[in-house]
Amino acid sequence: MKKRFYIFFILCLFALSGFAQNIKVTGVVTEASTNEPMPGVTVQVKGTTNGTITNIDGQYTIDAKMNDILVFSTIGMKTIEKQITSNAPINVTMAEDNVQLDQVVVIGYGTVKKSHLSGAVSSVGTKELNGDVATTAATALQGKIAGVTVMSSSGNPNDGTTINVRGISSLSNNAPLFVVDGAFGDINMVDPNDIQSIEVLKDAAAAAIYGSRAAGGVVLITTKGGRKEMPTKVDVNFFTGIQQNAKKLNVLNGEQYSRFASYYGMAADGYGSETDATPFIGEGTDWQDIMLNTAMVYKANVSVTGGSKNASFSASGGYLNKDGIMRNTSHESYNIRLKSDFSFLNNRVTMGESLIIRLAEGKGGTDQDTMNGLLRFPTVIPVFDPQNPTGWGTSTDINLPNPYAISEINDISSESTQIFLNAYLQAEIINGLKYKLNLGLRRNHTKNRNYQDVYDLGTYGINEAPDLSESFSSFDSWVLENTLNYDRTFGKHTISAMAGYSAQKDKSYGLNGSNSDLPKYIDTMTGNVLTMKASSSIYEQALVSLFGRVMYSYDDRYLFSASIRRDGSSRFKDGHRFGSFPSVSVGWNINREKFFRPLENIFDQVKLRLSYGKLGNQEIDSYYPTQSVVSDGMNYLQGNSIWFGSIPFVNAVSPDDLTWENTETYNVGLDVTLLNGRLALTADAYIKNTNNVLLPIPYASSTGISGLSIQNAGQVQNKGIEVSATWRSTIGDKVNYYIGANMSTASNQVTEITAGGKYMSIAGYSAHGAGGRGINMFKKGHSMSYFNLIETDGIFRSMEEIENYKNRYGELIQPGAQVGDVRYKDWNGDGKIDENDQHDVGSPLPNFTFGLRLGGDWNNFDLNIFIDGVAGNKIYNYPRYCLESGAFNGNLSTDVANSWRPDNQNTDMPRFSKIDGTDNKLAYTDRWLENGSYVRLKTIDLGYTFPKQWLQKAMIQNLRLYVSMENLLTLSKYKGYTPDLGESASTGVSYNVFSRGIDQGRYPIPRTFSFGIQLAL
Repeated sequence: MKKRFYIFFILCLFALSGFAQNIKVTGVVTEASTNEPMPGVTVQVKGTTNGTITNIDGQYTIDAKMNDILVFSTIGMKTIEKQITSNAPINVTMAEDNVQLDQVVVIGYGTVKKSHLSGAVSSVGTKELNGDVATTAATALQGKIAGVTVMSSSGNPNDGTTINVRGISSLSNNAPLFVVDGAFGDINMVDPNDIQSIEVLKDAAAAAIYGSRAAGGVVLITTKGGRKEMPTKVDVNFFTGIQQNAKKLNVLNGEQYSRFASYYGMAADGYGSETDATPFIGEGTDWQDIMLNTAMVYKANVSVTGGSKNASFSASGGYLNKDGIMRNTSHESYNIRLKSDFSFLNNRVTMGESLIIRLAEGKGGTDQDTMNGLLRFPTVIPVFDPQNPTGWGTSTDINLPNPYAISEINDISSESTQIFLNAYLQAEIINGLKYKLNLGLRRNHTKNRNYQDVYDLGTYGINEAPDLSESFSSFDSWVLENTLNYDRTFGKHTISAMAGYSAQKDKSYGLNGSNSDLPKYIDTMTGNVLTMKASSSIYEQALVSLFGRVMYSYDDRYLFSASIRRDGSSRFKDGHRFGSFPSVSVGWNINREKFFRPLENIFDQVKLRLSYGKLGNQEIDSYYPTQSVVSDGMNYLQGNSIWFGSIPFVNAVSPDDLTWENTETYNVGLDVTLLNGRLALTADAYIKNTNNVLLPIPYASSTGISGLSIQNAGQVQNKGIEVSATWRSTIGDKVNYYIGANMSTASNQVTEITAGGKYMSIAGYSAHGAGGRGINMFKKGHSMSYFNLIETDGIFRSMEEIENYKNRYGELIQPGAQVGDVRYKDWNGDGKIDENDQHDVGSPLPNFTFGLRLGGDWNNFDLNIFIDGVAGNKIYNYPRYCLESGAFNGNLSTDVANSWRPDNQNTDMPRFSKIDGTDNKLAYTDRWLENGSYVRLKTIDLGYTFPKQWLQKAMIQNLRLYVSMENLLTLSKYKGYTPDLGESASTGVSYNVFSRGIDQGRYPIPRTFSFGIQLAL
């Protein structure tokens, strides 16, 4: 019996020792929504440092003991814990962490948990951006964030976009500050495929850490990176598509133009009312069809990511080839990016860099008169004329070039090289205290070339010998930053403190040259000093800064944050160079309170935020506006001798006390997530007051000083409400869907002008000199760049109406009017219609914007739809003024065929005449002002992902095919090509703000259909 007991005891010991020994645990980790393997997931034994990561097929192997707990975690997914109870494989399905209360959000010089954030910060990730089907990062951001407006300058593939955060407040510069991977950069440099996330710092509490450059908001761009111990992964994205003009404007064809000209006594290049004129038969030349063609677009991006125990890396290369829909316009660019991080000494020392190189080439030169001229050029003129020595069809009635000819005659090109480098070294001095050295370098080189061949274009002019102009510009910038960060949690208290010093220097150089009357076939300047011109410029500026921030959280309930930055700029004089920009914010996580516990099963988070802060803006047109430049040419004749003189202060300078524009922002916000993260809501209300706005103020004429003095003389207020919401859920086991919406209201007003007199105003767009006191204007009591026009009141239907439209003295208000002419309102009551009747009739700034995202997936299909729109804004349609007013020669809109005539009185189109009806030809009336509101189906993206089992033999991890449509449909009452009009530098305005809502003939934004493939290896 004893023997049996000993044997039993020994066997038990062996069994117990077996339980204590390590066993190999294996399994596969998949994603819940797609059932796809998940590489790079961390698998760790809880309470130990023993861990591994899943391979490219989602598989893992780890040594552990029976009853140990395995923790599965990765960014953006809910953490899962599984206990080891047997030798069987442990397979895990991970779901997206929709609640994301502990999501880390990038802020200035650091990160913070979203639940601890007390400022107004909005974030969009890779999925929301849908950067795979976008050609630029800016257009990918359009409509995605409440309070952030992104507008197109034009459809030219070489033109950019206008981005504003919470409205505009300056004549000089309203663009946000762009920070790429921690250093000041340019959003246009970044391939949208390479973006991991974009955070927008909207209120001063979030942005004040950037001080004098943050008045327009701050956009933080984080590019994709690798992860430690991540298997090397290759991702390929390629798409190609066609672009088409989405809308065609109706103008008279050749036969219609000939008949119309004959009826109204107009010349029409021999087909109108001229002596011996003959009627034109047929359609003629459709210049829109000739100049606006179907164009191709190609885009490719290849990225490689991975990591080892102490390093991670991400490298990518991108290529974009985009032809313009207008003849001889195109864009081609290459992007190279490298991002890596290395750690040493048990992760106490880290270093890394982010490098981006972009090479771009653009062809074709168009301005806003290009499209206007295309519409106005007579359709009775052929493209080619064998009777002309240079072969082009020309018009004798209009001073405009043959559109096709000018596109062939001018060889316009540009080349740019942009280099961005950000490198850092970080060391943990003691637990929680880290020192970071950051160096940012930027270099931009741009070359422009315009070669104009010989031509004979009739009344437009003759060029008997080629001309050439070239320019070169460079921009070099460095910034060196030193920061200390201290983070510590003790009990219920969490504190984060940061202090830093920054120094920056920028240098710009420009060289311009031109030469005319070159020998044929010579593509360089010949050195002919009689026709050669050259000029150059150089600018330097420096900025030094001290900054700091403290963030505190008690029990994850009560939040506090305060920051201050002090900047010094070389652009201002001593005594006025430095400005301080403080901010403070508080937050309350109400859901953490005891009284909220009955609702905690419904609400995941309810957070109230309050903030105040002050921001600055040093961007002014002149680099050193307080410095006087000596002017020569002040000569004097003394007897028979000329005294050559030079004196200062001939041109206006700014006062010595010129200083920063500063913006104060008050913000109240509410963040709510509920139903286990399925529904997330964010609402903000803000008031943004900008003081010391830099304005151009004229000197009194008696001083003899010309030009305008830049002075701190204005105040502007913006206020608005922003709301965003996202709903994510499932239908059954196979359907996942989401709905995301954002909307914002905005109000803009100039509240004060403190110099230049009581009625000081600044005129904007002039409509080529026909704009009276200015088509738009900057003036106290109105929105910036409000439309300043005479108000129309229908048309006169009878002579009785004309005779009854009198002033208080019994005089006719419009004595020259005829039946069918436009009736105008005598706004100032002086009994006559003139420029004094121009007044505020609307704003180019929308008071309501929205974006709507819809999408989901079923089995292996996915669908994403994005709709955006604006409301409340106006657009001045200059091409329509040229095509309908009768003030210009050339072609006309088909709408003029419905003009008032004795036999066509039931119409709202005024009487047409080339010889009288002066009032009908006024450019500064709201007859040409249109509703700029629109709703646009911006993108539709439909894709199919192949099942994993089909791809395993080919060693392919993921394969997705998709089709995409962009700008598919726009609903708008606007009669021009597109109502999406951002700022443009080609309208001839003194400040680009005045180009908003001005359509002088903008390049149409194309509709695009594309097909693409996404491949992961």
